Amino acid sequence: MKKNTTLLLASALLLIAVQSLGQTPDTKTATTILNAVNTKYKSYGSVKASFNMKTEGSTNKITETQTGILFVKGNKYKLELTNQEITCDNVNIWTFLKDANEVQVNSYEPDEDAINPTQIFTIYEKNFLCGYIEEQTINSKIYQVIDMTPNDKTKSYFKVRLLIDKATKTIYSAKIFDKNGSRYTYEIVKFTPNPTLVDTYFTFNAKDHPGIEVVDLR
Repeated sequence: MKKNTTLLLASALLLIAVQSLGQTPDTKTATTILNAVNTKYKSYGSVKASFNMKTEGSTNKITETQTGILFVKGNKYKLELTNQEITCDNVNIWTFLKDANEVQVNSYEPDEDAINPTQIFTIYEKNFLCGYIEEQTINSKIYQVIDMTPNDKTKSYFKVRLLIDKATKTIYSAKIFDKNGSRYTYEIVKFTPNPTLVDTYFTFNAKDHPGIEVVDLR
């Protein structure tokens, strides 16, 4: 779950959510807000997002905190975390385990029901029920709260809650509610539109890592 949750950021982070207890979700307003975010995102050729990820246990205590950076260009992405890097050129996907100096190579076979970082601003378009909940003010900024629940109830999470900056139409945070009681919050620290990213940036070069073990699972 943790690996899949990390990708969901990411993803973004970078993303998603629905249904607040005792409230009826406003799907029309949610769609309007998300369409505006989507339109802005699609105007960029590439993006870079630095984020914090916080993990909370069922007691609401933070059990882990880590930082990461997400790079996206078209259908390609690279996710840099403290102990691993995930690189995808839309043909192959490399998972580099830094501590073990090992990289696992797989053919990239996107699952229609899965979420990957290239979909962080468009995932709401299918397989989710979206609902606008309310506005919240944090540090003098106004955020629009949108919840999304997956149509597939067999998913390991039951809700993702987005906070969207009302002024900039950008995602500030995404909180994933797991069925086991854990919560995963991705908070975007810095968003950079249109960074210069050559296509080779989204391939993993084992030669850059002397002594690395390559596990080719293709």
